Amino acid sequence: QVQLVESGGGLVQAGDSLRLSCAASGRTFSSSTMGWFRQAPGKEREFVCAITGSASITDCADSVKDRFTVSRDNAKNTAYLQMNSLKPEDTAVYYCAADATYYTRIYARTREGQYAYWGQGTQVTVSS
Repeated sequence: QVQLVESGGGLVQAGDSLRLSCAASGRTFSSSTMGWFRQAPGKEREFVCAITGSASITDCADSVKDRFTVSRDNAKNTAYLQMNSLKPEDTAVYYCAADATYYTRIYARTREGQYAYWGQGTQVTVSS
């Protein structure tokens, strides 16, 4: 069983930065693909960024790839989402997710249905 706890959300102004953290329990963290997803009010949850266990592969959605960076520290069992130049449209609940399967790592890093474990989410609100 893996437990994920996000932190670092808050209320910021447009143009500010935030760094979200996702602390994981369990022994499979270093082999797990970590994904970040978000859900804005009235919208479906969407992919933000993902990083493989060795950090050899990272992906970010086109809407954020010039502003957000995903990283991880396997020694600390923690994944991070650095968000710069935040916009009001980035307002959402941000979730981290984990999955240790080969299929997710190679083929499905952006698909929320492939992730087995989820955190409770952290709210990010960007004011204009």
